[in-house]
Amino acid sequence: MNPQKSSRSLWKVFKKNGELFTLTLPGLIYVLIFAYIPMVGIIVAFKNYRFDKGLFGSEWAGFKNFEFFFVSDQAWILIRNTILYNAGYIVITAFSAILLALLLNEVKGFGIKIYQTIMFLPYFVSYVLVSYITYAFLDHQNGYLNELLQTVFSAKTISWYTEAHFWPFILNIVHLWKSIGFSTLVYFAAIIAIDPTYYEAAKIDGASRVQMVMKISIPLITPVVATLFILSIGNMFRGDFGLHYFVPNNSTFVYDATDVIDTYVYRALRVMGNVSMAAAVGLFQSVVGLILIVLTNFLIKKANEENAMW
Repeated sequence: MNPQKSSRSLWKVFKKNGELFTLTLPGLIYVLIFAYIPMVGIIVAFKNYRFDKGLFGSEWAGFKNFEFFFVSDQAWILIRNTILYNAGYIVITAFSAILLALLLNEVKGFGIKIYQTIMFLPYFVSYVLVSYITYAFLDHQNGYLNELLQTVFSAKTISWYTEAHFWPFILNIVHLWKSIGFSTLVYFAAIIAIDPTYYEAAKIDGASRVQMVMKISIPLITPVVATLFILSIGNMFRGDFGLHYFVPNNSTFVYDATDVIDTYVYRALRVMGNVSMAAAVGLFQSVVGLILIVLTNFLIKKANEENAMW
């Protein structure tokens, strides 16, 4: 291809869409400054970082910083917890959010605004506050659940923060309560964007509400579901720090059931103060997340090209 013709065609495209390129410029600058330039700091993961020598003056350590995590006797437990919790969050939240979005689509009038506000409010609550709300339910002496067990069922109280086997259920419930509002609104927006003529034609053909949901609503929001699923898969190795650190109150008794990679690295960083080791684990999580996103998108593209992100 002639370079001059190529440059002229690019200039024509830019000139034709100059306003759009100008509008995207602030976003591109923001991403460049806050997402790409800081990536220089990745080299910390391969160095024996010292504050007095700085980023480029510190000695190279190769892959030794990665050994910190993988030689740990907790590595398998942490990886298992991180993957299983994220898998549970993805499946439970997606199923519940789609169901609620379909139900919201049946609500008419002012009531839908009330439901949206009630569901969306927990999304803005910080996990510090969520931990206090959870503690109000689970406190050994005055918690609502223990009061209920004593007064209604005449059962013994449970020391929730020392019993590890309860926490997979507790964390899934708390995560669902906090995140379902946002996910529901995303799916609800996709549903209301469907052309109403599809439903009108289905009504003329005598289709029931369930049939319209199964044959119209769900198939047409599948691309949105696939996109959110791909993005969620990218975080399979990245645990929700706020949820797993604050909600269990960092209780040592339940580490085996609540600890994920992020909380373990945070405590190791706080105790040892080794920035390079923490950076190495963060880089490992990012690389694995990128591989999972590409792989998941490839598999979805093989199944149905229209549902893939690229």
